[in-house]
Amino acid sequence: MTISLNLNGKTHDVDAEPGTPLLWVIRDELKMTGTKFGCGVASCGACTVHVDGEPVRSCQTYIEDVGESEITTIEAMSDTEIGAAVQQAWVELDVVQCGYCQSGQIMSAVGLLTENPKPSVEDIDNYMYGNACRCATYQRIRAGVQRASEILEA
Repeated sequence: MTISLNLNGKTHDVDAEPGTPLLWVIRDELKMTGTKFGCGVASCGACTVHVDGEPVRSCQTYIEDVGESEITTIEAMSDTEIGAAVQQAWVELDVVQCGYCQSGQIMSAVGLLTENPKPSVEDIDNYMYGNACRCATYQRIRAGVQRASEILEA
């Protein structure tokens, strides 16, 4: 069945069966591979995208459930003030090690800073909980969120 998606500010018509995870439509049909498959059960955060500005796990978000919502992937994050600040902080602090989880980490960090522009360490830890990093760069991720907050405040 053909479904229209509002993805990164553009309408895309895709052919997908009901029950297809949004992740696979983004990656396989639209060839946007920044959103990663990690676990398939919404536990690791590698597949995080924004639906109407809220971070969601795209591996467990079904194509028919997004309707006309605005979907944003990592590919469009640098086009937003908060996304650009987070990416700048990640580069400045050399947050990334292997990089596999980082698109999901960035999407969650943008969600946090959208809700709370000046998060405490506890706020960061609580919000980012559930975003797994195989390389355990959690201290650098936390520092990156704090630095992005500083960039936004300037």
